[in-house]
Amino acid sequence: MDSLSLGIDVGTTGAKVLLVDSRGRKVAEALHEYPLDTPRPLWAEQDPRDWWHAVGRGIRDVLARVEGRSAVAAIGLTGQMHGLVLLDEAGEVLRPAILWNDQRTAAECAELTGRVGEARVLELTGNPILPGFTAPKIEWVRRHEPEVFARIAHVLLPKDYVRYRLTGELHTDVADASGTSLLEVGARAWSPEMLEALGVPLAWMPEVHESPAVCARVSAGSDCGLAAGTLVVAGAGDQAAQAVGSGIVDEGLVSATIGTSGVVFAASDRYRVDPRGRLHAFCHAVPGKWHLMGVVLSAGGSFRWYRDTVAKLEARDARSQRVDAYDLLTASAEKVPAGSDGLIFLPYLTGERTPHPDPHARGAFVGLTLRHGRAHLTRAVMEGVTYALRDSFELMRELGLSFDEVRASGGGANSPFWRQMMADSFETPVVTTRVTEGAAYGAALLAAVGAGAYSSVEEASSSVVEVLGRLEPDPDSSESYGKGYARYRALYPALAEDFRRAGEG
Repeated sequence: MDSLSLGIDVGTTGAKVLLVDSRGRKVAEALHEYPLDTPRPLWAEQDPRDWWHAVGRGIRDVLARVEGRSAVAAIGLTGQMHGLVLLDEAGEVLRPAILWNDQRTAAECAELTGRVGEARVLELTGNPILPGFTAPKIEWVRRHEPEVFARIAHVLLPKDYVRYRLTGELHTDVADASGTSLLEVGARAWSPEMLEALGVPLAWMPEVHESPAVCARVSAGSDCGLAAGTLVVAGAGDQAAQAVGSGIVDEGLVSATIGTSGVVFAASDRYRVDPRGRLHAFCHAVPGKWHLMGVVLSAGGSFRWYRDTVAKLEARDARSQRVDAYDLLTASAEKVPAGSDGLIFLPYLTGERTPHPDPHARGAFVGLTLRHGRAHLTRAVMEGVTYALRDSFELMRELGLSFDEVRASGGGANSPFWRQMMADSFETPVVTTRVTEGAAYGAALLAAVGAGAYSSVEEASSSVVEVLGRLEPDPDSSESYGKGYARYRALYPALAEDFRRAGEG
């Protein structure tokens, strides 16, 4: 029987279990959801036991599709990053997990940064200490729940709790650990300096491994349907695992994803840190490599807002014609010249992260005149999102990265017009790949490497990624976008103070 690899993705809304064969083809999948708790405004929590129950159901579902559980050679884990899971000495959960999107820890971030120093934090961890990260959550528990803090014996990330329930062992990987503010990212090891500043004993932290390394085996008492002794590899955080599944494993390759948010992800052969902390710098799931990542908070989200508000009539017409509203809007935007006749859109509808980590940032149309119509507005929104993504590319280039091509994904990448816009603006060819399974697929590939089906993560990734199409940049359009981008870059500094005042009410 063909050996199978199992990928488990512990997401924010549900757990996905994906079974693939030795050639990277999907055999079976299952998804089970669980609740998200918001006990107070800006808080986000989940019961880790819900993750385990959902994963267990998913494993049984996919195993029912194959002849026997012994066919599974190895398991890879991925999932939401930065979450805080606290266990006591007996391995029992002490409180609900505090998640990546929880915003309660602004004061703790400032306090921890002050203890270590902003420049030193960046040097060690590659990132500023952000409210979503793990370390400030530990400090929050110390301050606000001292009775819980006194009982802590183990600190885990979400996917690593599922590993604990599978194997009875405490492990993590360098990619996921990079988002804790406790890993020395350049050294790929826990940072004694950061742990000391936080007052966290090293004994609380799980052993850290490279992503494809076999670190545990399924225990006989896990009661999940898998054979005892099945190999379990370290895995990776969701972004790094997804990059493995889409082939972003070598320097020179970068992905641009336009979903609700926008993500630019680039592999790097060495540790590079933006001195102002505008890019995330994490260990990659590829041993000995790192990755840089920029985030646009409202990418496809800006286009959706535009469709649902400014372009409501067009959206209604699209429904009556039984066509996609985005296709209708995009078709009209194609008739407008590159640069939207001087109209610029800032896509900061929910604040921004890269390169402006500013929760007060606001969206804006700038340069409106009587000659501008609805099609100009549509094109300006698409161009504004593209310029926002370009910000991350420019920062990466400043750090010495160059790119042979950009791999586009997400809902926005379904539009050939938008992909061409990216190619012209980035002045780099844009390609699409056959990628549909996301982070769980990357986790399964990491498991296959650990089981020996591939000699390396690079081999596994390159052997399964299929390039579907390629668009070359048009020099004339690139020149127009270059002028528009220069104006775009000047607007945030000019408006930042006004944004701040607007945010204060």
